[in-house]
Amino acid sequence: MRTIIIVLFSILNIMEIFSQGKSVDRQPYAAGRFYSADKETLNKDISQLFNDCRKTSENAEVRAIIVPHAGYVYSGKTAAAGFSVTPKNTTYKNIFIIGSSHVISFQGASVYNTGDFITPLGKAKVNREIADKLKAENKVFQFPVDAHLRDHNLEVQVPLIQYYYTNTPAIVPIVIGTDNTKIIKEIAEALRPWFTPENLFVISSDFSHYPSYKDAVENDKRTAEGILTGDPDKFLAAIRKNTAKTIPGLLTSMCGWTSGLCILYLAQDNPDLKFKRIDYCNSGDSPYGSKDEVVGYNAISLVDISKRTAGGELNSGEFRFTKEEKDLMFSIARNSIHTMLYEKKRITLDESRMPEALKNKYGAFVTLKINGNLRGCIGRFLSEDPLYEVIKQSALSSAFEDPRFSPLTKAEYEKTDVEITVLGPMKRIKNINEIILGKHGIYIKKDFRTGTMLPQVAIENNWTVEEFLGYTSRDKAGIGWDGWKNAELYIYEGLVLEENGK
Repeated sequence: MRTIIIVLFSILNIMEIFSQGKSVDRQPYAAGRFYSADKETLNKDISQLFNDCRKTSENAEVRAIIVPHAGYVYSGKTAAAGFSVTPKNTTYKNIFIIGSSHVISFQGASVYNTGDFITPLGKAKVNREIADKLKAENKVFQFPVDAHLRDHNLEVQVPLIQYYYTNTPAIVPIVIGTDNTKIIKEIAEALRPWFTPENLFVISSDFSHYPSYKDAVENDKRTAEGILTGDPDKFLAAIRKNTAKTIPGLLTSMCGWTSGLCILYLAQDNPDLKFKRIDYCNSGDSPYGSKDEVVGYNAISLVDISKRTAGGELNSGEFRFTKEEKDLMFSIARNSIHTMLYEKKRITLDESRMPEALKNKYGAFVTLKINGNLRGCIGRFLSEDPLYEVIKQSALSSAFEDPRFSPLTKAEYEKTDVEITVLGPMKRIKNINEIILGKHGIYIKKDFRTGTMLPQVAIENNWTVEEFLGYTSRDKAGIGWDGWKNAELYIYEGLVLEENGK
């Protein structure tokens, strides 16, 4: 009884401090549990996470990411992969960190507005002006900040933010305490004035809790696919479908599903916003975890596909394709591979039924990936054939003739994502300052040796222009790291296309 009285007194004392409007920083709760409490060790740990994480090409403007919040030894690399799709030298003014409460239920959201967040890496500034405005003008945000004090799900993201960004943006920490979809929609509408390109929304959530390894992989894929549709109703339907399967041990498909639903409501009905899968693992993949009772971790981005982050417009000038033309390109690539796999023959294309845009003599590369990992990439820079033929031949070559891989199997085909890069004409340059990372691919020629890398490769690896040239010169042309300095240099533009829903 004495213990209960002491705990109640402590809670009342905390609430009293906050009710008096005093400035009180939020002290670390997860340090020493989910990540190291020692500053030097934490810096080293996070550095290793970002060094080892999957680097994903993202030429579009990133508006939001969904990342896990478990201990760094379990989910840290997946979270780092999520942050890595955003620019390190970011121009974001604020980062809204949104998570679903693990410790208390209430009919709305709590925004921390009484101070800053403290971690072993120092103080993360809270934008109290935004926080105060949210709380003052929206009934759904008028809940006490003590909902933040004993919950790890927002805090775990803060050291990653402090480490990764050159100039750390201010944060706006928000905990959602309700599973009422109507109220969640009200929360989303209250946040809409700040859902702009100058702010990043970070949704903090793990996925399946406590099924077996195999069940987690399948369950988390269904949940992620629900998010990738961009449709809140389909996402909720995916969660209900998982529940209906009565998977042994499954407690939840996504502990922060209410926060995921919030970002879906914000992105709903905007055709330029697209969710994209970045990475996945679960606790069974960690040397510290077992294959039983695992927790799943997805990293997913929300991007504005109408904009680029590395110069130029995505669909400008001659590189403009309608949705129908893009769909046809992917149909050609898919059907070429499928027909060869199942019927051992090549498809025949009727030129009279092809749109004019696909009759142009562009170069193109077809890239195949499985779970984000390269599985084949072959194409042509220059072509006397129309684009539709180049796509057909490149798809077949990527699937069955890439010397780095064995021929694609039927089982692999079902898991394969297709990416098509359409290439513009090459232009010789005299000054490397003409190279715009993310916009230009480079082609190096010296005597009989040549080598190239596509535009997205530099962004995937966070290379400088000199590194882009050095790796292409050494690894592709075979003329050494500095060989480009006395070789012919060419640039070309590439338009990267991805399948809908992938």
